[in-house]
Amino acid sequence: MVEFYPEFKWAHVVAVFTSGGLFLLRSIAVLGGMRWGMAKPVRFLSYGIDTVLLLAAMMLVAILPSAVFANGWLWVKLGLLVVYIVLGMVALKRGRTFRVRLVCSVAALLVFAAMLTVARTHHPLGALKVLLS
Repeated sequence: MVEFYPEFKWAHVVAVFTSGGLFLLRSIAVLGGMRWGMAKPVRFLSYGIDTVLLLAAMMLVAILPSAVFANGWLWVKLGLLVVYIVLGMVALKRGRTFRVRLVCSVAALLVFAAMLTVARTHHPLGALKVLLS
């Protein structure tokens, strides 16, 4: 299976940026009062992209040795993913006021950026590692 690592990584990276971009567009739409941000086809597209993202991630973990979990960066990324999902749910669906949705949208995008830096650096502190060095 290791011979397919580049393809799974490519699929994962494309799905990451597609998912993040779609979240950004949906957030803007919801904050702007546009109905298409929560329309069924857009939601199902989001679910599909996130499914590809999750499957590719699971395949990468299956291919890589268990040492990936040793230094903690992947655990941090998974923890940030949970925070991102909760903030995204509040931003798109559960937030009762514009201010709550706006704050949660911005916070979700910041958490998304943090996940990117953790993944890119393979360090639990992500971009903070560079700043603290």
